[in-house]
Amino acid sequence: MTVFSSEYRVGEDERKGGIGYTVAAVLCAVALIALGIVTLFIGRKTAYEMDTVPNFEKAIDEGRYTDALDIYRGIQDEVLKASPENQASNAVRVQMLDEMESIVRVRVDSLCDHIIASRYVLTYSDINFLDSMRELTSSVVSERMYGICEEFLLGKTEKPVVMYFFEQLQPIGNFSATANPLLRELDFIETATGDVQTAEESLSNGDYVAAVQKYTQVNDGYDGFVGDYCDKRIAAIKQTMYVPMMEEGEHMLQTFKFYSAEQLFSDLAVIFPEDEMIKSNLLTATSHTSEVKEYRGAIEVICVRSLIVDTDTAFAGRFRSGDTGLYLTTYEFEKILENLYARDYVLVDPENLIEASDPTFLLERNLVVPKGKKPLVVVIENLQYNCSAYSCGTCRRLVLNDENQVCGEYVNSAGETIVSRTAEAIGMLDVFVEKHPDFTYDGAKGIISVSGYEACFGYVVAADEIDDRNSALSAANLPQINPTNDDIDFSRNRVMDIASVLLDNGWKFASCTYSYIADCRNTEKADIELDTIKWLDQIGSLFGDVHMLVYPNGNYIYGTDERAVYLKNNGFRIFFGGGAKPYYTYGDNYLYLDRAMMSYNTLSRKAYTELFDYTEIIDPAREQNSENGEG
Repeated sequence: MTVFSSEYRVGEDERKGGIGYTVAAVLCAVALIALGIVTLFIGRKTAYEMDTVPNFEKAIDEGRYTDALDIYRGIQDEVLKASPENQASNAVRVQMLDEMESIVRVRVDSLCDHIIASRYVLTYSDINFLDSMRELTSSVVSERMYGICEEFLLGKTEKPVVMYFFEQLQPIGNFSATANPLLRELDFIETATGDVQTAEESLSNGDYVAAVQKYTQVNDGYDGFVGDYCDKRIAAIKQTMYVPMMEEGEHMLQTFKFYSAEQLFSDLAVIFPEDEMIKSNLLTATSHTSEVKEYRGAIEVICVRSLIVDTDTAFAGRFRSGDTGLYLTTYEFEKILENLYARDYVLVDPENLIEASDPTFLLERNLVVPKGKKPLVVVIENLQYNCSAYSCGTCRRLVLNDENQVCGEYVNSAGETIVSRTAEAIGMLDVFVEKHPDFTYDGAKGIISVSGYEACFGYVVAADEIDDRNSALSAANLPQINPTNDDIDFSRNRVMDIASVLLDNGWKFASCTYSYIADCRNTEKADIELDTIKWLDQIGSLFGDVHMLVYPNGNYIYGTDERAVYLKNNGFRIFFGGGAKPYYTYGDNYLYLDRAMMSYNTLSRKAYTELFDYTEIIDPAREQNSENGEG
């Protein structure tokens, strides 16, 4: 057995370790050399890339257009030959091409702008640049030639300017390949200008259908530049219009505007003949429409106040109130709607009777209704929810439920707060239309008149209302309020939210004066003016443009009276007075209609026998309290 000394083993290990260190050192050296070469290459490459665009621009500045073009084409060749694995460096080259093209574009655009703006005459140097830079300048000039023809077609540029522009550029290089065909079409372009501008005007007004129809009409009569332009605009408009118009049409279906929806989807079906969704929506619309005709007979207008929803509060025991004769109950209003529906009445919008786009005069419009139907206008009067009516079992305010539907909120005889769509005439009419869509013509519902006395929709929306509200609360033995400005702003926003939902669902708004003036006919002009200013500022501002006014108690002002002229000058064009029988007339810049007041005290009027059977209307809850003196 051989025994090795420890000294020997240690020396062997050292010798082996020395060899390993040597190999490692060699490898490191090789790596450093490789890294240096790569770094040098990258540095040179980066420097090359960084210098290319400046060298290109310098060559153009010095008039060395052949050199500049060679630089551009060299990079272009590299891009075309680059392998897919070398995308990063290729992207840098593409960016370089974009920068060089941008340099040329700026210079060409500057020359073209000067020609158009100041009839600039191109110099020899300009022409040499435009001619020598070949494909770079040709593409930009071609775009500008088409662009100025489009401006001419749209009426933005005069023909002499177009002619001079072509006169300067046509003789240069191969620009004539673009210029000559366009020059031959200038007369056709000029002829089509009026129709194209009409199409664009329709588009600017949001009337996509009219724009496409007009462009299609123009396209049928022209080839070449005009035809190509029409094709391009039709395609662009179709892409833009589809989603918003489909949404608009589907919303029309949801809000019972079936006649408008039928027209919209009929137009879309022509533009998108293969679209199955359009076909389906059109079928839905047409299944809810019928033949319409002009109507020239009487227009029935009925008017109700807030409804009695809690008959226990209104009629029973210590809660009963002698004022309940001024109101209908929800039961009675429902019965009236049923009777009117059975007698072929249909809800209409009175604003369809007028054309009032010009504030200085009003034009009559013929009302159309479905064949066999009679027009009906429903007015809900002074929906501010005054505290004195609480004892009659009415609602205290309007609210929105979780489904964004307008509801009435009231406190019942047990002290419970109840929210219900059918607690107020608004929700009841909405629900009735949902059950009987043919009770409305194109989604019309009714008119809600509002004052500023105490509140609006049950909310204090102005500091001027606080004292009146607190006086009424005190008289009703209810706690007074002290709203801050933030509270008032919150209430205003709440009312605007409710108003937006109502407007979207076919309701319209009217003033019944700020103070609910009991006798406008005998009120001084100064008081009418002050009241109107307050209404427009504090109440009207919550509802947008309001064009109707409901005279409290029917005490109207004659249309030629200076007070009525003042109201017309402030935007009111439709006025409602009072009368048991239907009546309307056109006057100097206004439409006047009588409204028939519906309350327990008036239901038995002989004039209403054509509307409903009185014996079917009266709420049985009233019979339990016949001694309270109603009737």
